This record gives sequence, structure tokens and C-alpha cells, in this order.
Amino acid sequence: MRGRNPLNGRDLHCPEGARIVGRIDESDGIFTLRLRPLASSAAPRFGPGQFNMVYLFGVGEIPISIVSDPESDVLLDHTIRRVGRVSEGLARLQPGDCVGLRGPYGRGWPMERARGRDVIIVTGGLGCAPTVSVINYIINRRGEFGRLSIVQGVKRAQELIYRDRYEAWRGVPDTRVLLAADEGNGSWPWHVGLVTDLFDELAYEPSRTLAMLCGPEGMMVAAVRRLLRAGLPEEAIFLSMERNMQCALGLCGHCQYGAKFVCTDGPVFAYPELKAWFGTRGY
Repeated sequence: MRGRNPLNGRDLHCPEGARIVGRIDESDGIFTLRLRPLASSAAPRFGPGQFNMVYLFGVGEIPISIVSDPESDVLLDHTIRRVGRVSEGLARLQPGDCVGLRGPYGRGWPMERARGRDVIIVTGGLGCAPTVSVINYIINRRGEFGRLSIVQGVKRAQELIYRDRYEAWRGVPDTRVLLAADEGNGSWPWHVGLVTDLFDELAYEPSRTLAMLCGPEGMMVAAVRRLLRAGLPEEAIFLSMERNMQCALGLCGHCQYGAKFVCTDGPVFAYPELKAWFGTRGY
């Protein structure tokens, strides 16, 4: 029996067509495709932190986070890094071309739990993409949340994407943006060093703060340790995990993480759910 997404009734097994209506080259090897579903004038319903399987006809499909605001946008933005056969093929597409979409899938960020609290978002590299929908969501409803701290780190200065977004977010009330690069350059005006170095500049009350982390697991392990030492409760820390998701339905087992499946139980997990395996080599 074919399954259907309970949010919008879409078939979970069969990709539906979507047309590329915009393309942004974010940096060398990273690009954003803006998609409009062919079957509807509105984007399918999704939650911040969920993902789609983006299908390149005749080649294959890959899981990509949805960057858009789920309640404000009518288009679906997906930021993609060129790292394999499918993403290399997607990189050659231009506005007017079509792809297939399955989804949305997975469990996203706990937005209702974050309401009324301060929110710290810590990301590394392209890990910023799964949090853009959260940031857009909060900023579009600014009065419903406390202080927002956005902390982003990259390995090399030239790898920073979304520069215009960061500048715009800086101008939003009660919002702080902190950027770091392990390796800076002559035009890098922000911190040079580890992203966790920036934690000393954060001001928050642990008992009323929620932290959302996404990026390389080494970075997230270090960030979790810093947050716990600062008094943030374990259950207030959420992680978006990345694994080899091939079916997105919990059937193939490629993304199993201990007793969990990243595609269906995640990709967002509360830290206590992963504590037994998190940071352990082999998981």
C-alpha cells in the first residue's frame, strides 16, 4: 500500500514534478534552486527542519533541507553542495528545467517549544541551510520569541554563504549574528578561530533558552559540551543529524543511528535521544 504524507496527502513513494524558477550561486560549489511544484500553485506544507528528496530524472535522488519559511513562502528553496553524481547533475540545471520532489519528510525543529524563549542557533559549514527556515520563521513572527542568537562557523572564509541574509538578520531587533572562520583572509572582518570561541559573547538565561545545532558532528559535540557547562538543560538542546538517507521512509536502514532512523525519527533530535551514541565513532 502506498503511504501518504499526513500533512498534505502527497504520495510518499512517487516524485512529483517541480520547475526551477530561480537559481542562486551561493559560492564555489554551492547553489540554491528555487522550485515551484507543477501540480499546485502553493508549496506543500512542511515544518522548519524537514527535507525533500530531490530527484534528477534518469540519475537519482538526494535528501535536501527546505530553506523556505513554511507559512510565508509559496516556493521551495533548496541549497545544495556539489559532492556527487546527483548534485553534479543538479548543478547543471537552470531556470525552466524540471526535477522531481518527494516529501516533505522527517521531524523538524521544535518551534512550539521555542515560542516565548530565547533561541541560540549554532551551525557549521552548510549546516546553516537546515536552520534558515527556523530563522525566517522566528523573524517573521519576531514578537512571539525571545532573543535570537545566530552563530555560524566555516572552515575557510570564502566558504561563507548567505552573506546578504546575515546582514539583513543583523538589523532585526533582539537578534545577534556572530560569524567565525577557522581560516580567515584579508577581507574577513569577523572572528578567526573556532565557532565555539564565540560562545563567550552570548548572553542568555539557560532556564529559558533553547539551542538548535546543525553541522559537522565534531563541532556539534564541542558545542553541546559548552552549552551544558553553561547550565543549559540537556532537553533544551536539539541536533539536526545528517546520514546516508536513501529511501526517506525508514525502510532501507542506511541512516540508522543506534535504535533511531534519521529519516523518520529525525533529522532533528533532542540531545537526550542521542546521548548514548552521540560523538561515538562508528555511529
